Amino acid sequence: MSMHFEKKLPIPAEIKSKYPLSDKVRKIKRTKDQEIRDIFTGKSDRFLLIIGPCSADREDAVLEYLGRLSKVQEKVGDRILITPRIYTNKPRTTGKGYMGLLHQPDPSKKPDLLAGIIAIRELHMRSIEMTGMTAADEMLYPENYRYLDDVLSYVAIGARSVEDQQHRMTASGMDVPAGMKNPTSGDLTVMFNSIVAAQAKHNFIYRGWDVNTDGNDLAHVVLRGSVNKHGNSIPNYHYEDLLMTAQLYQKMDLQNPAIVVDCNHSNSGKNAMEQIRISHEVLHSRSHSSSLKKLVKGLMIESYLVGGRQDIVGGPGHVYGQSITDPCLGWEDSEQLIYDIYNRL
Repeated sequence: MSMHFEKKLPIPAEIKSKYPLSDKVRKIKRTKDQEIRDIFTGKSDRFLLIIGPCSADREDAVLEYLGRLSKVQEKVGDRILITPRIYTNKPRTTGKGYMGLLHQPDPSKKPDLLAGIIAIRELHMRSIEMTGMTAADEMLYPENYRYLDDVLSYVAIGARSVEDQQHRMTASGMDVPAGMKNPTSGDLTVMFNSIVAAQAKHNFIYRGWDVNTDGNDLAHVVLRGSVNKHGNSIPNYHYEDLLMTAQLYQKMDLQNPAIVVDCNHSNSGKNAMEQIRISHEVLHSRSHSSSLKKLVKGLMIESYLVGGRQDIVGGPGHVYGQSITDPCLGWEDSEQLIYDIYNRL
């Protein structure tokens, strides 16, 4: 056979039983879920900021970053709800390269999926205990969502996953916001079809079960730019793009219309410093349109302790707290950007 079955992994219920949430974490999760729901339903006018490393590559650096972020949250909490990026599984366009903490708890060693499942659950739990903030993660594998569904307050569906039926139907069974990114082609109708599917009820096979879902009324748009046939990045965060997206929302019978702008990826051409200018422009666009001010609910920003990126290295050449996937803003620039956003709201 071409597919080799290495070992049977524990089901989510077994992992949750072995690594249970404390009462403190459960309470924080309930509170943060309600706060983020209030933003998407319009009950709160706070702005959502999903910010953090491109990939959560090592627990110590991620927790140090989150500790700093929690102190900033205390200062801006009346206008901004910070939801940290703790992205533990990474899509790879060619299937090669670092695939996240789920695959490699130690990026310098071979993949170990069981150790990875435990590592990502423990990281999310520790971050909530330490900071009082619940996080966002990307749903790369729909069947793995149940390992983390009791700790996440936001889930992103990536540009390469948004057309997949299993991702759409699994998102329809979530109780937290599901951000559906536009595909790499930039076709907004594909993204909107995904939102329609995620907000609907479904019956399908999931983890060997016949399941029914209630639909996710918080599934929404994430604009992340696109790539043309020549491989050039085409941004979609400009004023005209936001208005076009708003017009598409008006044509569709969707609950809780919302836009989140991803400031990196094809919007920035993966130039991390461009995220600062893009953030400012999106906020400027909101200030010129009352409808956009209500519709544009937040931003996604890639940020870490040290700016830029590096290859996976070990020993003296490794830079602690620097991305091993896409380039990120460094801490000083990130902190200043958060205060800039706060002052422009």
